[in-house]
Amino acid sequence: MPDINAVDRLVKIMNELREKCPWDRKQTIHTLRQQTIEETFELADAITDKNWAAIKEELGDLLLHIVFYSKIAEEQQQFSLGDVANDICEKLIKRHPHVYGNVLVNDDEEVKKNWEQLKLKEGKTSVLSGVPKSLPAMVKAMRLQEKAKQVGFEWETKEQVWEKIEEEKQELLDAVQSGNTAEVEAEAGDLFFSVINYVRFLNIDAENALELTNKKFIDRFIKMEQVAKENGNSLHAMSLQEMDSLWNEIKKQT
Repeated sequence: MPDINAVDRLVKIMNELREKCPWDRKQTIHTLRQQTIEETFELADAITDKNWAAIKEELGDLLLHIVFYSKIAEEQQQFSLGDVANDICEKLIKRHPHVYGNVLVNDDEEVKKNWEQLKLKEGKTSVLSGVPKSLPAMVKAMRLQEKAKQVGFEWETKEQVWEKIEEEKQELLDAVQSGNTAEVEAEAGDLFFSVINYVRFLNIDAENALELTNKKFIDRFIKMEQVAKENGNSLHAMSLQEMDSLWNEIKKQT
């Protein structure tokens, strides 16, 4: 089993680093936390770019962090890497009774509904339990909507969701007219939430869709700067109309 041997090799290296490297020896779960968050976002970037080499590298970095946390926990007599692996194995078996038991399901939606019901039986107080507070707002919105769906709190058609968008859009415009900043903020949030819901109905990852647009904007804007410089100009010296014209030319090329 070469893969298991590779993990054993990583654990051995971690043990050696923890003993012999001043930096590794100094780390705690708290000092690693921010780095783990950064590594997770780097993996997300690699996935968005469909860069398999980068995905492999970032997965390795995250695996290192899992081993690192487990090593620290073992030193604190809390748990081991084996405990981590065994716990997730038991959870997977328990929450897949259609594979490891006698439960019958027709599709993936029934699987997700059963998953949420099992979590409630395990002591969760709400179907929304388990959504991390620190998740980025857009990702959190998607997760909340998906979880609410498992108990039937869901529009029946995407057309109904679009009607909700139109409703929220008008409420935002009304709030803008009122001049009430708090109300504008609240209505803007409602509109965002409805748009995310509509995109989810289309089976599109809203977070990834927006990130693709971010990347596209960055690429086109940098190209604008380059073209302007090649023409002996700069964006600072150009009018909005000139920049808009240049943007449209670049847009045709990409």
